[in-house]
Amino acid sequence: MIKIQAEANVPTEYGSFRMMAFSENENDWMPHMAIIAENTDFTRPVNVRFHSECITGEVFHSKKCECGQQLDAAMKYLHENGGIIIYLRQEGRNIGIINKLKAYALQEKGMDTVEANLHLGLPADDRNFDVAIEILKLMNISEINLITNNPEKIRFVKNSDIILHQRIPLQMETTKENEGYLKVKKDYFGHFLDTPHDDYLK
Repeated sequence: MIKIQAEANVPTEYGSFRMMAFSENENDWMPHMAIIAENTDFTRPVNVRFHSECITGEVFHSKKCECGQQLDAAMKYLHENGGIIIYLRQEGRNIGIINKLKAYALQEKGMDTVEANLHLGLPADDRNFDVAIEILKLMNISEINLITNNPEKIRFVKNSDIILHQRIPLQMETTKENEGYLKVKKDYFGHFLDTPHDDYLK
């Protein structure tokens, strides 16, 4: 069972956030995080983003994906509207940075992101969002608006006790560097890119 190991207020360029670390033990150097905007209203459905770690996109500003841009946009949105980012340590769709770089090398030879993972004997996407649901429950959050384009995240919420009120899209601009990556997201994983309606929530 995970629990809150530490928490503190952290000022950022997007405003001040309360950051909480969740893990099974306090010696875990890679805990999951909850990043909470200071103006969050917990009496109403809370705006929530499940965000998986992406060191290449978030730290080194890789153009191969839009993860860093999504994280920045989510922090800006939550500072303005309130809410929480559940930051999950699931680098590279949970294959880790070493395998992610191996997959990148295969992509340089013409494979797409899914083909590269499968060629390495890895799942196309090995992430699990049950821990995000567990963190929400530990924070006594029972009703949310989910900031996502990913139907798998919606499925995890709908299969839990958390009530999902609406989806908030978080779509970034397509570039020549991430065009193939986003195409795989849409065609293989079914992400709701350029999808204006929320009929799938019913």
